[in-house]
Amino acid sequence: MKQFYKPSLAIVGATCLAIAAVGMAQRLPDLNSAPAARDATQLSSVFRQVSRDVLPSIVSIETRGRSVGMQSEFPLGEDHPFRKFFESDPRMQQYFKNQQPEFNRQGKGSGFVIDRSGVVMTNAHVVRDAVEVMIRTHDGREYPATSWKADPDSDLAVVHFDAPDDLKPLKLGDSDQMETGDWVLALGAPFGLDMSVTAGIISGKGRGLGNQRAEFLQTDAAINPGNSGGPLVNIRGEVVGINTAISTRSGGYDGVGFAIPINKAKWIGQQLRDSGRVRRAFLGIRIQSVTPDLADKFQTRPGAGAIVTNVLPNSPAEKSELRTGDVILKMAGKTINSTLNLQGIVEQLEFDKSYPITVLRDGKTINSTITVNEMPGDYLAARGKSPRQEPQIQKNTNDGLGMELVELKSDTARQLGVDPDSGVLVASVKPGSPAARSGLTPGDVIEKVGSTSVSNLEDYEQALSKTSKDESVLLFVNSQGSLRFVVVKRKS
Repeated sequence: MKQFYKPSLAIVGATCLAIAAVGMAQRLPDLNSAPAARDATQLSSVFRQVSRDVLPSIVSIETRGRSVGMQSEFPLGEDHPFRKFFESDPRMQQYFKNQQPEFNRQGKGSGFVIDRSGVVMTNAHVVRDAVEVMIRTHDGREYPATSWKADPDSDLAVVHFDAPDDLKPLKLGDSDQMETGDWVLALGAPFGLDMSVTAGIISGKGRGLGNQRAEFLQTDAAINPGNSGGPLVNIRGEVVGINTAISTRSGGYDGVGFAIPINKAKWIGQQLRDSGRVRRAFLGIRIQSVTPDLADKFQTRPGAGAIVTNVLPNSPAEKSELRTGDVILKMAGKTINSTLNLQGIVEQLEFDKSYPITVLRDGKTINSTITVNEMPGDYLAARGKSPRQEPQIQKNTNDGLGMELVELKSDTARQLGVDPDSGVLVASVKPGSPAARSGLTPGDVIEKVGSTSVSNLEDYEQALSKTSKDESVLLFVNSQGSLRFVVVKRKS
């Protein structure tokens, strides 16, 4: 009887895989000559060349500041019971002085050279409160800064130092030309490491960030602590932004970073170099973005313009008869698409010069002119103040939108920093109600229903009764000193 060889399943499987691999190898192109590989190699070469060109112009910045308690030679406060016994004793003064170092390491950041004479641009928060600033170049040489000027409102600063002869400034690009999807490199010294380069793309434009007066570029190029102040460059090695902040839950890189556009930084930096401070133009208004809900009420489209929520007394806006509820569509010939966009355009205008302005008022387009003035020195600080804490309310009445309201009495108005006849006060908001979904909170003052001003509960109820039970309600609200329009939807 003949014996037949019966191969195992493992041998059969291995043979089939080998045959399949041979067939696949015959079909696969040579990776060294594939278009995709060539493109990747070319991109890698671009990154390599940009890094080689830009890194010599990057600097590390180390700051030192006074230790806590060293504002004076004697550390005890004015009301300390032992102060009168020891403050005139030079031995005790010297003792306390020796117990604390006069300086402590405050922080590190990055910067980049913009002038071969020794001018570095960085973030204001990198040099904040510093009494000593050290600049370290890419090859390890260290130089003390001779001066530095900062603009906290934009988080930008320029630092001067006695530069070596071989200092190389970076070329500043045009951030307005950058589009979402464009390749960028972020350079700096994260976590105290020597110069590092990360790659990514522009993830978005026109991003708002806290109270900063800039439309930030968003990028997924890794930005970490220590990168602040370093450049964001395009694939031509031109600076298009200044690495400033990250959105993070871990304290490190989470994929969302922000950079100040270089076009904004050029304007700020030049003023800091020329005069040590930044002068801005202003209109004297407070503004609000046009959301989809508000767009329907103001007969415009989402993102088209900026809504005026307050006109300050004796301001350029008041003199030009701008009104609360106007939607600014164009300013100085430029289309407005956000509040930050309007701020950015206005602040760079020439003082005491008239510019065309287009507003939407009650559904009608109005063309006019407005003369801008220089912004007062305390204007931004005054706008940021929160005037009050939530008052104690005892009596209230229900309005049907999920709020309990109360008459605005003189003592309560004083607590809130508003006029007694300026509206009705929100005492409480029912969770899950239309008012709650619209973001209204106790302590808010409702000044208008639609375009109707209300000074008491009767006014409010009459104005509300004129709206349809099925439609949303437009309210004008003073919320912690911030004036805004709110749309309350009766049906979710």
